[in-house]
Amino acid sequence: MRNLKELKKLEELEEELEDLEKKLKEELKKFEELEELKEELEDLEVKLEGELEDELEEKLKVILEEELEELKEELEDEELEDELEELKMEELDEEKLEELDEKLEEEELEGEEFVKLKDELEGEKLEKFEELEQ
Repeated sequence: MRNLKELKKLEELEEELEDLEKKLKEELKKFEELEELKEELEDLEVKLEGELEDELEEKLKVILEEELEELKEELEDEELEDELEELKMEELDEEKLEELDEKLEEEELEGEEFVKLKDELEGEKLEKFEELEQ
């Protein structure tokens, strides 16, 4: 009788052990799946970082090119202004001074149009970047 109770208890313990082993295997499987997902996430992070770096480099390149163009225009404007000053100092005739004034005004108008176009393009780029982020 006592052996029967012990045998029954032993069987119950074996069943519990089997249940625990099943649960452990399930948890291990879940853990392995999580590890795989973690690795995939890390791979995606690396990929996204690379893409973002490339995108930022391209945007920086565009911005630097725009700034360079602006500096060139400013330099041209300064050169025109310097030339105008030289002509004034040398007291050249009024026709040449008027021509230089007109050129300077045209450059200023073109510069204003360029700034407007640049602002529009930057707005569009910002919208596209926000769309990409979403």
